[in-house]
Amino acid sequence: MNQIQDALFADLYELTMAACYFENRMFAPATFSLYIRKYGPHRSYFISAGIDEVLDYLERFHFTADDLDYLQSTGLFSRDFLNYLENLRFTGELFAIPEGRLFFKDEPILEITAPIIEAQLIESFLINAVNLQVSIATKAARCVHAAGGRNLVDFSLRRTQGTDAGMKVARASFLAGFKATSNVLAGKQYSIPISGTMAHSFVLSFAEEIEAFRAFARTFPDRTVLLIDTYDTVSGAKKAAEVGREMRERGQTLKGVRLDSGDIAKLSREVRRILDEADLKEVVIFASGGFDEFGIEEALSRGGAIDAFGVGTKMGVSADAPYNDIAYKLVEYNGRPVLKLSTAKKTLVNQKQVFRETREGKMIGDTIGMRAEILPGKPLLECVMREGKRLAAPEPLARIRERFLAEFLTLPDSHKSIKNAENYPVRLSPMLEKAQSKTVREVKKRELGES
Repeated sequence: MNQIQDALFADLYELTMAACYFENRMFAPATFSLYIRKYGPHRSYFISAGIDEVLDYLERFHFTADDLDYLQSTGLFSRDFLNYLENLRFTGELFAIPEGRLFFKDEPILEITAPIIEAQLIESFLINAVNLQVSIATKAARCVHAAGGRNLVDFSLRRTQGTDAGMKVARASFLAGFKATSNVLAGKQYSIPISGTMAHSFVLSFAEEIEAFRAFARTFPDRTVLLIDTYDTVSGAKKAAEVGREMRERGQTLKGVRLDSGDIAKLSREVRRILDEADLKEVVIFASGGFDEFGIEEALSRGGAIDAFGVGTKMGVSADAPYNDIAYKLVEYNGRPVLKLSTAKKTLVNQKQVFRETREGKMIGDTIGMRAEILPGKPLLECVMREGKRLAAPEPLARIRERFLAEFLTLPDSHKSIKNAENYPVRLSPMLEKAQSKTVREVKKRELGES
């Protein structure tokens, strides 16, 4: 599962623009901001994710001989430009909101400053890398909030949009508070706890359901979780209780049962009654089968006796919000502030910083200001790369997860609601507003002839 490192992971217009910059000898520094323009359905916050992948890519950015041969074969580019690309490396700096921190629409999650060709060529990779992981981490965090402290396991691997997504979903969901993943390779690569039980095919392969349960208990006596809905959930629960009592006689413990179909809220209450009457109060009821934050909230609101959830497809593809309106826009070139005036797509000028204020341990508002400003609150964007080199070693995923869980506690509940959440207050600093207005007037005068 190697990450993409090829500099050709770019839309063609990145290269055609770069060729024009080259022909016009445009090598001055440019600053680009990466941000999300608006919230998806029911969203009111985002979680920073994917920054480590960006840093890894930028440190290794280069065109191979094979890349250049391919570009030459297209007939689109001059030999001089291809010779320039042969020695091109990323030499810029990167400011980013650390992974695991909350951010909000219009706030830059990262800003790149580099010679304009370098900054332009990396656009497609940056958007691709950040977009997916922000989407999944945000969806996963909503599931964690809905679960109210119950453990969640990533079950999405088989239905994510490709193998690369399967790995990133496991990482992003763990970052956002999931307890474990069923993805064994992700467990190895990211040091995430792995979790899994059995499939219906396992039960079906035995002549009787209870014999399948007994076989699994013999093989995995320390982590026996039984899937009980292959034929009938209530009947399966009674057989699981029998196996649980047999295990107790051997000095072992049935860890849990899994429900995967039917009216799980209703069935879980009946299963709990069966287990409790068998003096198996310690046995966990684990629910799976189409859950996301909406399903979790609904099941628990109906009194579901559910201790943990396996969350799969809907989280792994962020089903209700499968994309973000994410953009990477030029905000400064050669010291000159620039902006778009396009309808609904206006941009904010200059290098920026985001300042977060808290009161009594709760977040109360963010201010987007100029990079050089000193404003109340904690600055969020940190310099993580200079002259094309990381300024620190990659953070352990567990530490990023701890950062998210700690910060999420400071976000008021009114902004966490699964539906109809309040928008978090974000404003522009007076200095940025002044710079924005000045640039708008200059652009309108120059480009539109307005006085």
